[in-house]
Amino acid sequence: MNKKTVWITGASSGIGQEFARQYARLGFRLILTARRKDRLDALAEELQNRYHVPCRVLPADLERDVDCEALCTVLAAERIDLFINNAGFGTCGCFLDTDPEKELSMLRVNVLAMHRLFKFVLKKMDRQGSGTILNVASSAGLLPAGPFMAGYYASKAYVVSLTRGVAEELREQHSPVYVCALCPGPVNTEFNDRADVVFALKGISPELCVEEAMRGMLRRKTIIVPSALMRAATTAQKLVPAPLLMPILARQQKRKLGR
Repeated sequence: MNKKTVWITGASSGIGQEFARQYARLGFRLILTARRKDRLDALAEELQNRYHVPCRVLPADLERDVDCEALCTVLAAERIDLFINNAGFGTCGCFLDTDPEKELSMLRVNVLAMHRLFKFVLKKMDRQGSGTILNVASSAGLLPAGPFMAGYYASKAYVVSLTRGVAEELREQHSPVYVCALCPGPVNTEFNDRADVVFALKGISPELCVEEAMRGMLRRKTIIVPSALMRAATTAQKLVPAPLLMPILARQQKRKLGR
């Protein structure tokens, strides 16, 4: 029997790395993408030795158009059964003060590369007649805005909105392809160090996040929010009018910055 293939971006650490471990355990063929080739090589060796599954390493910097184009070329003839569209990072601070180049880098990864690879794989799966795509967003994308992380919240709102819209289009067309968005709250990963934030809520482990994501996909949910606490918080925030919610969010974000 042919093994199914999963392609994971942002696979060198955190949630992406844990997805790789979980799907290797299930016997999937793995295609691993991230910037850091040394980490990908180490992960591939670990998974091949432990689970005896094929692992293909495709290092790329998704901020670069040429790298995104190269991935699409290399994978043009490759069957992909599951795509974990996970690469991304965040910035934190007052919009007046944050580094515009760092913000534009974030948008190139979180929005442009995410969109481009999403469409590339979706077209491939449409031709195949099957497939699943999970776009990794954030609980930030479910909120009206995020003071002091404004660009990051906006980028994840884009992921949520795009995924919801495409999911409905596919339902209208009775497509066999399933797409969803994972919207975690704080997760204990290197993301926190790169964004230079300390979250107000206690983070969950990458293992729990991925386990809940996999359960959500089995249930064919469009929006997957891991952890009961974050689901409750997300529901509660929807009940608060935006003019009242924004000052609360601003205070929370300031605490992350130590202000």
